[in-house]
Amino acid sequence: MSTTGAAADPLAALGSLPGVADSVESVRKAVDRVYGHRIMRRRSNEITSEAALRGARGSVALSGADWALEEVRRRTDFSAGEEDRTVGAALRLTAEAGQLLSIWRQSPLRVLARLHLVAAADRGDAVGRPRREGETADEPLVELPLPDADEVAGRLEGLSQLIIAGGSAPALVTAAVVHGELIALRPFASHNGLVARAAERIVLIGSGLDPKSICPAEVGHAEQGRAAYLAALDGYVSGTPDGMAAWIAHCGRAVELGARESAAVCEALQRGAA
Repeated sequence: MSTTGAAADPLAALGSLPGVADSVESVRKAVDRVYGHRIMRRRSNEITSEAALRGARGSVALSGADWALEEVRRRTDFSAGEEDRTVGAALRLTAEAGQLLSIWRQSPLRVLARLHLVAAADRGDAVGRPRREGETADEPLVELPLPDADEVAGRLEGLSQLIIAGGSAPALVTAAVVHGELIALRPFASHNGLVARAAERIVLIGSGLDPKSICPAEVGHAEQGRAAYLAALDGYVSGTPDGMAAWIAHCGRAVELGARESAAVCEALQRGAA
């Protein structure tokens, strides 16, 4: 998302795109329904923990490691192979995201570097910093054109300035732009998808839309399928109003599906307590 020549609050401007206001309202209602569930008054920590596990599982499914939830739940060693390490990275990111909320609004680039460090601690000197000239990005399943290092640096700085400045954009819009921009740029040598989805989670939590982190958008992104995810990303990268609106709507639907998942968990816990 280029901010050159844009309005003073380009994120807020995206909120006026056709259909975006409806997506924002639909997401708010879905989130409110989960937070209003009776079980949340007594067992919200359990819902948060389960949402984190399911969110990590959804995120890695989009990065090519489509494991069953129970396999993710039971496994303790994630060092055996590439898929195992990817799942382990997603679980670490989910745990780390909640620790970085206070830093995000002051220094989003520092948070992104930390997320990559957590995800890719075994990747040598390319860990925790944006790609340098000539370095490529290993991002399974994403075949978008790869911006060069200068473009990455400029657009990351622009994104950082927007986040630090704040503004009146709905949380869904900001989260969708952060997610889309990081996938479009793939600023790191690896794990960009996992980092992008963790950053989306941070925005949703820190904005107050989902303060207990019980509506895992990653679940919804995975449920809509990889093809729909990549098609929506194409819309974001196009930069057209229709493409941007479609991407925001896709992210909104992902949050709604994540909320539905946690509502089902609430219902299961309530039945077990009856």
